[in-house]
Amino acid sequence: MKRFSFLHAVFFFVLIMTAGSVFAQQGNKRISLADIVNGTFRQEASAGEMRSLPDGQHYTAMNKARTMIIKYSYRTGEAVETLFDVKNARECTFEDFEDYVISSTGYHILIIREKESIYRRSFRAAVYDYDVRRRMVKRLNESGNKVMIPVFSPDGRMCAYVENNNIWIKKFDYDTETQVTKDGEANRIINGATDWVYEEEFSVTNLMAWSPDSEYLAYVRFDETEVPEYAMAMYGNSYYPFEQRFKYPKAGENNSKVTLHSYCVETKDIKTLKTPGGEDGYIPYLRFAAEPSQLAVMTLNRQQNVFNLYHANPKSGVFKLIMKDENRAYIDSEWMQAIQFSASGFLYVSEKDGYAHIYRYSPTGVMLRQVTSGNWDVTRLIGEDGATGTIYYESAEESPLCRSVYSIDVKGKKTRLSTMEGTNSASFSASYAWYVNRFSGVNTPVRISLHETKTGREVRVLEDNAALKDKLQDYAFSPKEFMTVTTATGEELNVWMVKPVGFSESKRYPVVMFQYSGPNSQSVTDRFGMDWEQYLAANGILCVCVDGRGTGARGEAFRKCTYMRMGDLESHDQVAAAVALGKLSYVDKDRIAIWGWSFGGYNTLMAMSVGNGVFKAGIAVAPPTDWRYYDTVYTERYMRTPKENKNGYDETSPVKLAKNLQGKLLLVHGTADDNVHFKQSMDYAEALVQAGKQFEMQIYRDRDHGIYGGNTRMHLYTRMSNFLFDNL
Repeated sequence: MKRFSFLHAVFFFVLIMTAGSVFAQQGNKRISLADIVNGTFRQEASAGEMRSLPDGQHYTAMNKARTMIIKYSYRTGEAVETLFDVKNARECTFEDFEDYVISSTGYHILIIREKESIYRRSFRAAVYDYDVRRRMVKRLNESGNKVMIPVFSPDGRMCAYVENNNIWIKKFDYDTETQVTKDGEANRIINGATDWVYEEEFSVTNLMAWSPDSEYLAYVRFDETEVPEYAMAMYGNSYYPFEQRFKYPKAGENNSKVTLHSYCVETKDIKTLKTPGGEDGYIPYLRFAAEPSQLAVMTLNRQQNVFNLYHANPKSGVFKLIMKDENRAYIDSEWMQAIQFSASGFLYVSEKDGYAHIYRYSPTGVMLRQVTSGNWDVTRLIGEDGATGTIYYESAEESPLCRSVYSIDVKGKKTRLSTMEGTNSASFSASYAWYVNRFSGVNTPVRISLHETKTGREVRVLEDNAALKDKLQDYAFSPKEFMTVTTATGEELNVWMVKPVGFSESKRYPVVMFQYSGPNSQSVTDRFGMDWEQYLAANGILCVCVDGRGTGARGEAFRKCTYMRMGDLESHDQVAAAVALGKLSYVDKDRIAIWGWSFGGYNTLMAMSVGNGVFKAGIAVAPPTDWRYYDTVYTERYMRTPKENKNGYDETSPVKLAKNLQGKLLLVHGTADDNVHFKQSMDYAEALVQAGKQFEMQIYRDRDHGIYGGNTRMHLYTRMSNFLFDNL
């Protein structure tokens, strides 16, 4: 609480300068809200969207008009051939497309059009099969209905997809389709695709997997019958609203019952594979390992602290436990999704030594060695070059604020591939011979470059955002500065600060604290961004962001210390940081505000309720207001069920703490938010009314959790900006 210091200020200055950074500019233009909302400072980042072909020497990309799929050489960057062109394809009835999938053989390409969003990640689309050898386009399915998650078989001769909650298989050789399941029904039975909570919290929309020999299709079936249904009013433009109904399991309520099945292509028989652990747990991911008899089934118990990896035989139904990982708090399901299988075994990231590190296992589940180690976190397992055994990953080895790309060979020799300090992320070709690196620094827009893996040589720059750098020269703005704050309990927290344009230490400025604060998140990182903070700074407000306890890249203890009391330490850390800020000579301690979206909105309400008046104002956008209202997977991962942890839920509920709220509040929500339901803000508003607390509220009709569409974003940020100007 007492110390506010620069974090290696000289170190960052030197490295940012060598990376070609953009520092505080004193141009004539003042940053406007329209600049922020309309994307004036948006980075060009599409150059790295390159899809490797199986040979690892070529990649594909769509042209800008989205009328062609072109094959390029990694080495030269030159176009080799056009794989698909709407103008040349026979019987092609459309002029452009949105996405594509190429089969392993290259003989068939799925052309995806007319995407229709369902929830955050899922969509239906019109899918066409382009027969490369005949140059013929034809609708994938005979019904012509939009379908979900089309997946090629490994031999490229079939495609499985979901239509109206049922699985179908298209056989290209015979131009026939077979309906695999027939019991699919909206809000009751889902085959192959996932329910709302799996999609939202496990980031998975597809739970179908083909065996390597293309003889079996494994899939998960969801029975949502006993999951409570949520009804969401949709107002539209008619005289009467209608209800959108979907299954949403809130903390402690029934989840879908999930069962595992395998379909034999030859016999058309469906076998139920009885997964150990029963129907109350989760099957977040499904994938075949190296052999057709090794269906890798990944399960989590309801409390999400026991992860079992099984090999299931799709023909016999026999399960074999391959690996078990347990945790005192919870298992991060993202590491389950990142498992890399090969003929020599698999790679898995575990926190068993207190940090996220890579471990190598044999095909039978014997732990062979710990691949990485140290007091830092692996943040992404990229993969393994099967030919050399070299493993590639991203980590926060240099600093929690940074990300670097590394390789480590079979002898344990580690090589840092990325050379610039900041945030790096790499995507490799199928052969691992080439990789594309995306770099940005806190004051350096995204730079995308192609590299030869073996030599580390930069082959060419794909995008350097030179136009954006030139544009920034015309504006007056302040760069982000990194700092740390030490709380009264001795926690050192990472901070960025943006000072007002024309800053003077002799003045005292109002402050707005930005934060998200959710589990394993990070807002204070060394990456580029010109957002709302720059508009506020252009209007005399000092902006600060603090990553409190529970945030990422600082080891398991820091990450999971909030377990069972989510929102307690997080909110107190924001209060402690505000108190520390108030002691700076250029800060007006009586004019400090806090804001956030989603978890950040929740933490805003918590901080204003436990802060003893340190915050003069706050803005909470789409906030959870009691964890009992939120979904099972997310909430129970960090809090367990309300029955198991009643006090934890009560003591971290803004609804129950409404009487303690201090400061001016603006509460914002979209009425069609399928994630954090509008009811959460309505119930919180009622609690404030009954507590005699005045507040402001902004509602957006038929807007979801992102609150966008038409003029909505401009209206929202104008509303929030004016609220801060009026109250600070």
